[in-house]
Amino acid sequence: MKPEDSVDNLLAEMFRMSKARFGNAIKGYWFCDEEACPGCGRPVDLLTVKGQEAISLNAYIYRKTGILIGYLLCKRCAKQIFRAAEKNPYQQTPLHATIEQNLVAAYQRYLSSLPA
Repeated sequence: MKPEDSVDNLLAEMFRMSKARFGNAIKGYWFCDEEACPGCGRPVDLLTVKGQEAISLNAYIYRKTGILIGYLLCKRCAKQIFRAAEKNPYQQTPLHATIEQNLVAAYQRYLSSLPA
């Protein structure tokens, strides 16, 4: 199995879980496959979690359209969010706002690239 197949399968599962939780508010999903981290613009890379290499697969619900946007973070941004969550669980950080803004812009670029 190719790594991108795993990401696709995990995102489909995230969509299923979101659909079960939020119902018709979730209409579909899209994966932001840009190579730049939506948090800082650096290349997306692997991080180490408990001695194992991992990717930071995340999702954001773009409420305006009901689309679950899947994305990857670089290790620097992922670690920053992990540390913030340890100190203040369930709290948004300024980095979250940056990520969301960049994901919405990427999704809008994707939509505008589709044939009319």
